[in-house]
Amino acid sequence: MLFVGDINNRGLSDALGKSLGADVIYPDKHIFDDGEQRIRIEQSVLDADVYLLKSTSDPVDSNTLELLFTVDALKRSGAKRITAIIPYLGYARADHIFREGEAVALEVIIRALESTGLDEVIIIDPHTVKISEMFSVDVRLESALSVFADKINELELSPEKLSIVSPDMGGIRRVKQLAELLPGSVHAAINKDRDLATGKLSGSRLGEGEIREICVVTDDIISTGGTMVNAVDTCLSEGAKKVYMFATQPVFANDAHKKLADCKAEKIFITDAIPVPEEKMFPNLEILSLAPHIAKILGRS
Repeated sequence: MLFVGDINNRGLSDALGKSLGADVIYPDKHIFDDGEQRIRIEQSVLDADVYLLKSTSDPVDSNTLELLFTVDALKRSGAKRITAIIPYLGYARADHIFREGEAVALEVIIRALESTGLDEVIIIDPHTVKISEMFSVDVRLESALSVFADKINELELSPEKLSIVSPDMGGIRRVKQLAELLPGSVHAAINKDRDLATGKLSGSRLGEGEIREICVVTDDIISTGGTMVNAVDTCLSEGAKKVYMFATQPVFANDAHKKLADCKAEKIFITDAIPVPEEKMFPNLEILSLAPHIAKILGRS
């Protein structure tokens, strides 16, 4: 096999290469004066099974094109089989029409990705499980929940005192799965009200389940941070003594890192699905690596 890393996430790429026991190939990327980009594969990939790691995080449009161009370059260079490993897929939340007149952006991205000729897609914690029905190529949906469960066990949080909490009703399936990995814990979900035009939260309350002494709030994405911070506050108002936060994809849009740094969570755990710039790091943040988990998914550990 050959492993092609993500230019914009060399930390995860190098760690995964080490876990796989493979050298990391990085595409050569050139940005022209007009903003257009050129991707070139400098090493031979002829007749190779290629695994390509790429998150389409900020800048989303540029990284999406980089993914498309990289797959096309690999295909034109003679790769026999291409598997794209996508720890974060941009536009995953635009999976249906919210208001009349909108495009379904996720469907557009998927059609474009399939047109490059890749053979398989592995997505880590997609925003919606129905995404597998939108692909015509082989797709595997994987999760970082076992990584979270391992960390929770390491923290020695008593399951009998533990509630696994979704910050919205759409994440009930996720928290039920994590609760199953932590026998004795229960799940809960918070009901949030959001303005569909602006995306801003207008309120939140406990919608389902039980809040115990210790809460773990978990989600796939932290974008602006508002949903997760509100969830922490709701848990505390419902009687929780300590709240921890776990999320796979740290988008950290705008000043999300400041909201998180100031919130009442005991600690915030994220993965390296998306690299966090130095200026958005804060003392209460810990990054969990996905590399061993992805290597296990690929059957290499």
